[in-house]
Amino acid sequence: MHRLKNLPRPAVSVAALMALGLPFVAACAAPEPESTPVASTAIAYEGARVIVGNGDVIENATIVVDNANLVAVGGTEAVEVPAGAARVDLAGRTVMPAIIDTHVHLRSENREELVEDLQRKAYYGVGAVLSLGRGIGDVAYQVRDNMVPNAARYLTVGRGITAPEPGRTEVPYWITTEEEARSAVQELAPENNGIVKIWVDDRGGQFDKLSPELYGPVIDEAHQHGLRVTAHVFTLEDAKGLLAAGLDAFAHGIRDMDVDEEVVAMFRERPDVVLVPNLPGSGVAADLSWLSGTIPPDQLAQMQERSVDRPAAQEAFGIQARNLARLHAEGVTIGFGTDGGAGWSPHAEMEDMVLAGMPAADVLVAATQNSAALLDLDDMGTLEAGKSADFVVLEANPIDDITNTRRIVDVYLRGDRVDRETLSAGWVGGATP
Repeated sequence: MHRLKNLPRPAVSVAALMALGLPFVAACAAPEPESTPVASTAIAYEGARVIVGNGDVIENATIVVDNANLVAVGGTEAVEVPAGAARVDLAGRTVMPAIIDTHVHLRSENREELVEDLQRKAYYGVGAVLSLGRGIGDVAYQVRDNMVPNAARYLTVGRGITAPEPGRTEVPYWITTEEEARSAVQELAPENNGIVKIWVDDRGGQFDKLSPELYGPVIDEAHQHGLRVTAHVFTLEDAKGLLAAGLDAFAHGIRDMDVDEEVVAMFRERPDVVLVPNLPGSGVAADLSWLSGTIPPDQLAQMQERSVDRPAAQEAFGIQARNLARLHAEGVTIGFGTDGGAGWSPHAEMEDMVLAGMPAADVLVAATQNSAALLDLDDMGTLEAGKSADFVVLEANPIDDITNTRRIVDVYLRGDRVDRETLSAGWVGGATP
């Protein structure tokens, strides 16, 4: 007898089951489970004016941050906020990228001191700094390779290179021959710093300065190792020599005289060269009360007393201001640096750059996008999706008045809010910013 296999089973109706007295529960009659809210680690900052850092401004913008990164930046109507994201209302505020200071000299011998310097920078909205020539030793490289909370990112060029300067710091390489010049660069190359710093200055006639016969081989050797070179410079003559030798960036503007047509033409021929002006201060008395969040009252009072009109400083400022205005107008790429350690100095420098004749919008690009490019910080400098969430929330628009960069509401670095209140209390004994 044969069995029939794989025959279709007859359908059984609900009515038939009920007629047979068999139980039946319709699936559709089961109650729907309550929906569980979607968990999200994203935060949406909504309603602010956003200065992107590349010259663009977005009115009524939304910034979405997740896992320390920017995942969306755009007009509020164009950005989709993830379900379950926290929301922060920034209506009436202005947001700009964190500032990047490409020329600092911080205390690097002691970790506690270096971290404090970086925290002071962060307090004032600085997201990254480059130590130009003195950031050496284990502490400097440990902090470079392991970022510190509530602190700016730290980069260093290691040891700089100069001609012998007896009586000054011996941190830099002192070179007197081409062989020594190339050897210094070869020692620096494995440190993965990206930039070599040289000093070309006789310090007011005190020393023999680094000559073309020495800085030329430094630049050539650096380029062979994929490194760029930036220079401390003072005179117009040396600026011309350095441009001819292939220098990549200036860590100072030209300081001895007004620029001429020849150097302007040389800059035009080298459009990738970056000028970091490092203005010397206007020499005009200023109200320093905005520093009260980080400087004890007695020290601030002393600083205020010393802030007076200084005609000689005004004259020095005038030379560099005219040179900056001229070179900026000619299309030279302008970066940003302060040549110091004070956390607040970037805001004074930005004001001086505007006083020199640069539009505030261009100064902000110099201090963000252009400086990030100089330091190869691809994840910083502009507020765009995919970059690090490093931004400053301001009470007012710095394009209208550059001193509005000082009116800080909050600073966010790598997605985390900098605890400015606790930092301030530690520095000034409980005072608020």
